Amino acid sequence: MKLLSLMLALFCSVFCNAQIQKINIGEFELEYEKTGTGENIILLEAGMTRDLKDWDNIVAELAKTAQVIRYSRAGNGNSSATEQHFSAEQYATHTKRLLDALKINKPVIHLSHSYGGILARAFAAKYPDSVKALLLIDPASEHDLDIMRAINLSKATEEIKWLKNQGAKNGMANEYIDYWTKRPMPDYPAIGDIPVTLIATVKKWQEPPILLMTDLGRSKMAEQHKNWAESFPQGKAVFTKNSYHFIQIDEPELIIREVEMLLARLPTTDFNVDKNAVHNSATAPSLLNNESR
Repeated sequence: MKLLSLMLALFCSVFCNAQIQKINIGEFELEYEKTGTGENIILLEAGMTRDLKDWDNIVAELAKTAQVIRYSRAGNGNSSATEQHFSAEQYATHTKRLLDALKINKPVIHLSHSYGGILARAFAAKYPDSVKALLLIDPASEHDLDIMRAINLSKATEEIKWLKNQGAKNGMANEYIDYWTKRPMPDYPAIGDIPVTLIATVKKWQEPPILLMTDLGRSKMAEQHKNWAESFPQGKAVFTKNSYHFIQIDEPELIIREVEMLLARLPTTDFNVDKNAVHNSATAPSLLNNESR
């Protein structure tokens, strides 16, 4: 009975006080949840038009070893509605205001998905002292549209136009516009030497919905991912054939395992970003074996 009580107390200390709340960051109110205990803080960044529920499959497991913050950006979920157009850098400012409002005064591990990967990179470049490490799940790339145009310019133009129109519906234009209208797309932002893990899918589509999902598009994206991740001295690229885009939903165990490995690579002393060491433009050999590693 004592053992059972101890286990229940431990479970409750981690999860019972966790609840979705709202916090004011000035212009907006953001919904968020803060849970878990531990030395490290993991910040979860969802994809385009998505909200904090995208992390339901892994948040409880992550909270066993770290403090975990998940939130919905302005315009998404139950955060303040808005039709404003924000750049990735402006979203990064919102994220910093969120952390400040929560009185987070130590660097976080920024775990992101899809378009959230662009935002996490922007945040790490703009606020290097606020980021301890990055883990990106099938991230959008600053070069995705360039890949589409290189494969088939006329078809890419049609697909991008259609995707922009989809984003203009239901007040969701802000994130779609930031991503789908850039030409040429900007290069990767300069980020200091921090541990980086990138997990991406190379699973084949039988009927690819857009050029990026074709075999050629996938291989070019994988090569971009590998080049970027491995340009960091502490960088790692992982590829899976077992999931499509929402790897955290299809393979939560893969995400948890890689988070644990990333945490083990973190420095044990006070964290200092080398702002002069930028590793984001190296060229790596072509990746086309499509194997998880």
